[in-house]
Amino acid sequence: MASNEKRVGLWVLLEAKPGKEEAVVQFLKSGLSLVQQEPATVTWYAIQLGPATFGIFDTFADDSGRDAHLAGRVAEALMAKAPDLLAKAPSIEKIDILASK
Repeated sequence: MASNEKRVGLWVLLEAKPGKEEAVVQFLKSGLSLVQQEPATVTWYAIQLGPATFGIFDTFADDSGRDAHLAGRVAEALMAKAPDLLAKAPSIEKIDILASK
């Protein structure tokens, strides 16, 4: 990453409801096909941090790409499924990328 290049990201923390862990896994895996249609999303990772704790980490070249993602189909699907799958609302943090390889 060049020193003058701005990169931004999102860190999303998800806590599955008891018994919904596998449904969250499947939901996250299905999100990949939607994200692949977003040219402004540079990277997108769905991860599992613990038995019922999941995360999404994604990066964008700039704020407009991040904003487009937040208004896109993956975010829409997440908010629609959240009451059924998640123990609490997703924690969505806007982050700045300081260094990357």
